[in-house]
Amino acid sequence: MRLFPTGVPWRVSRRGTERLMGVVSDIERQLGKLRVLEEADGVPELRTSTMTHIVWCPPEWYAKASVTLAGLAERHPARTIILIPEAGRKSEVSAQAELQGFQLPGMAHEVLSEVIRVRLRGDAVHHPGSIITPLLVSDLPVFCRWRGEPTWGTGELEEILGVTDRLVVDSSEWRRPPSAYVELATLFERTAVSDIAFSRSLPWRRKLADLWPEIASIVKLRIEGPRADAELVAGWLRSRLKREISLTRREAETIRAIWVDGQAVGAGGEALSSSELLSGELDWFGRDPVYEAAVRAALPASI
Repeated sequence: MRLFPTGVPWRVSRRGTERLMGVVSDIERQLGKLRVLEEADGVPELRTSTMTHIVWCPPEWYAKASVTLAGLAERHPARTIILIPEAGRKSEVSAQAELQGFQLPGMAHEVLSEVIRVRLRGDAVHHPGSIITPLLVSDLPVFCRWRGEPTWGTGELEEILGVTDRLVVDSSEWRRPPSAYVELATLFERTAVSDIAFSRSLPWRRKLADLWPEIASIVKLRIEGPRADAELVAGWLRSRLKREISLTRREAETIRAIWVDGQAVGAGGEALSSSELLSGELDWFGRDPVYEAAVRAALPASI
């Protein structure tokens, strides 16, 4: 991978629409300069953006998000807009852009992706739409990977939902699943939603499906794994079988074992990387009714 960074970031204070549009204009100018620089190096280019990929990335998630994105660009060339909300009283926006070049096997051309990092402070955190909307790639789908738990009911979530075709979360990053699934379920009629915690359990759900028809009489499910992953597997079984199933769990970083009424289920297979998991979510364009039913079936009984 080759990088063409802008170098020094530019910064303006957010004091109205004109200032925000000035930031957007600066981003476009910097990308234009980088394209000229790239064209001058003699390597033939191929711009193949397939989407606008928004990443809402609080600072504590930035390192992990960078690792995931590093393994993703070759699979999904895109205009990636990384939004980094930061604490501060003064409202300001700073941005930095770069081109990433990839030489794919068997291709004479180099594939280019655009990465725009935007830091939002103060009141600007709650108004990302003013930056995002003019930077969207026309006529291409918009995906948002929200790191950590969404800030339910806030301006930033509302504005991002207003431009996003698909919201990708990982509820294992949340502090309070399955309680937060109440808020999550309210989004299903507004945009397509997917959860990496659910996708990560697919090999195990296949193993459980192989137990049909005996599994139809299951009473107790025991899982060694993250709470979100376990709750969604249990919700999936309840929604498919149309009956209540009790869940007990032992904590682990990933699902390591599952027992059905005390009987161990075979291993679920090799775990996918974070880049592979996100890549799979970016291949989906519509709603996932199986996942939505699993979320609803995972809601606490008191709800």
